[in-house]
Amino acid sequence: MVAWAAGEWWHVAGQRKATSFDIAHLAGVSQPTVSRALRGSPTVSPATRQRIEAIAKQLNYTVDRAASGLRSGQTRTLALLLFRDPSPDDTLINPFFLAMLGSMMSACAEAGYDLLVSFQQPSSDWQTDYEKSHRADGLILLGYGDYADYRQRLVDMVDRGTHFVRWGHVQAGQPGLTIGCDNVAGGRSAAEHLVAQGRRRIAFLGDATDHYPEFHDRYRGYVAALEAAGLAIEPRLQVPAISTEEAGTRAAEDLLDRGDPFDAIVAASDLIALAAMRVLVNVGLRVPEDVAIVGFDDIPAASLANPPLTTVVQDAGAAGRRLIDTLLARIRGEPTQSVVLPTRLVVRRSSV
Repeated sequence: MVAWAAGEWWHVAGQRKATSFDIAHLAGVSQPTVSRALRGSPTVSPATRQRIEAIAKQLNYTVDRAASGLRSGQTRTLALLLFRDPSPDDTLINPFFLAMLGSMMSACAEAGYDLLVSFQQPSSDWQTDYEKSHRADGLILLGYGDYADYRQRLVDMVDRGTHFVRWGHVQAGQPGLTIGCDNVAGGRSAAEHLVAQGRRRIAFLGDATDHYPEFHDRYRGYVAALEAAGLAIEPRLQVPAISTEEAGTRAAEDLLDRGDPFDAIVAASDLIALAAMRVLVNVGLRVPEDVAIVGFDDIPAASLANPPLTTVVQDAGAAGRRLIDTLLARIRGEPTQSVVLPTRLVVRRSSV
């Protein structure tokens, strides 16, 4: 019925370019309803949306995003801002963030949005640049370095009414919307696994301060697991490191130089864990026979390492989609809140 009606209308229209008014006539709805349906608005019922989309497809109709944006004051574009950490190897992008891209792009496409990806320096005035130029309707923030330095920018963005969501540590009273994983539970599961393997002197490689709150939460989970097992918390077995291979290498070398015995490592990220594994092997230690290692993130390199790395999994696909869905809801003025996603431990040969 739709194909016949659309074809008939197409013939009557003399094969001119179809408009949203043509679709409205065939669907028996108003033109604003067509516009809302093709934007994916939840105010249009699924049955009506499907009927409108079928007619639009039959008429080879495509939304003029430029014109639509002028009418609505929106760009139909979201900006994903990736930030460099202020570290010696600042050309590195965390592989976990890259793993989110596919799901973000899919979620944007389904909602009729474009995704603009931009690589930023934390020192630049990136939020003001995007707000003044109206290049995007909202921002997704990934990777920001020292949170203590970064937090005030988030406060400023909230005060200006900027639509944004970030991936990171979720805590009550934080400025803006944050999507993150349960870092405490993840750190605890990593340490509990090592305890269950009979390890008793378990080191932690990663920053354990409020400057890097995600790592701090993973450390808190590690501490909780050791305390529950009746094991002492030894400060000399904790070595600060940010999430780079260079920092992981330095931390593992520092741990060895301290001379305190250890039989396992919980690393705050896979990049730290993989670097530590290489350091241990280079000094003649066997993984996992002499030292068992657990990482965090499950980046692609984790399963390809020798031995494959046991790690705490953050679901990058679910994380990317949740970031987009939350930001779009914020843009539409719908109720939104920060979300903590679950983690799970994947056991591989680096720890058993």
